[in-house]
Amino acid sequence: MKVLIIKMSSMGDVLHALPALTDAARVFPEIKFDWVIEENFQEIPRWHFAVNEVILFPWRRIRKKFLSKYFFEELEKFKLKLQKEKYDFIIDAQGLLKSGWVAFLAQGLRCGYDFQSSREPAASFFYQKKFFIDKMQHAITRTRKLFSSVLNYSYQDSLPDFGILENKIFQFKKKQEKPYVVFLHGTTWKTKLWPENHWIELAKRLNKQGLSIKLVWWTELEKKRALRIQENISDVDVLDKQNLHQMAELFFNAAMVVSVDTGLAHLASVLGVPCISLYGPTDPKRTGTLGKNQIQLHSQFKCAPCLQKVCHYSGFRKTDPPCFSEITALRVEQEIKRVMYGC
Repeated sequence: MKVLIIKMSSMGDVLHALPALTDAARVFPEIKFDWVIEENFQEIPRWHFAVNEVILFPWRRIRKKFLSKYFFEELEKFKLKLQKEKYDFIIDAQGLLKSGWVAFLAQGLRCGYDFQSSREPAASFFYQKKFFIDKMQHAITRTRKLFSSVLNYSYQDSLPDFGILENKIFQFKKKQEKPYVVFLHGTTWKTKLWPENHWIELAKRLNKQGLSIKLVWWTELEKKRALRIQENISDVDVLDKQNLHQMAELFFNAAMVVSVDTGLAHLASVLGVPCISLYGPTDPKRTGTLGKNQIQLHSQFKCAPCLQKVCHYSGFRKTDPPCFSEITALRVEQEIKRVMYGC
């Protein structure tokens, strides 16, 4: 059986889809998946044992030249590659108009969420078979249930298996070095950023416990924030820019990861690395880290989770964003002590 999966972005969404492939491969050992994905995230599907070919959708590269000759030439190249195979099933696990259009271009039985279930309801008009999958559950569970419905097998409610740990590239060896905590401080929404003064206070507290801090970054804005956090703190290391495989090895050897709501937190969860994730405007019940050693600290602020990229709260702000006022550095430190030392 050959299946095309369409899940093009973002990092967290792509990682969320992996357990569904593992479920299907356990039921149908001969199944092979091709995967349509945006170029920035192409490394991730290649990690999974059931993925045969990765088809790159060049949208981020070509959209800046919308309707130009180059735009149409690149789309045509993509279309030719996409239509090279005929699939038993095409599963749009994204549920957007963009992904639905890609499904429409491919050859095979087009399947996806129905009008009520899709993130963009009109995307469902592109599918020949549509399935109701309740939105009020975790994204990993939704995708696993979609696959079981399309491929007609019984869904088993179990801890997700991301299907990548058997891959040789993840056979890391533990390094003998001073224990460290990785701070994942960068994310796409301003409202999801834990306040810088909280990061600084937490770094100082952990240094007193003999823990080093390693700061990673992907954008120049994140690098500048990392350097500000590093100032006047003795044992904080701002690393050079890392690729995903380097990040994975860094996480593997860490005593702990502390993260805002970002795709890299899900990479830590895939590896089973202890991770404390901080949720202000977003809902961990729907998109939080899942798996072994995952802790979610979520805001109890009156308007959280608002799921908004811009904060509209007009009252007194103890912190900015205000929904992180109760997720203090002390509270995170106490959680780290509980996980690492049982106290």
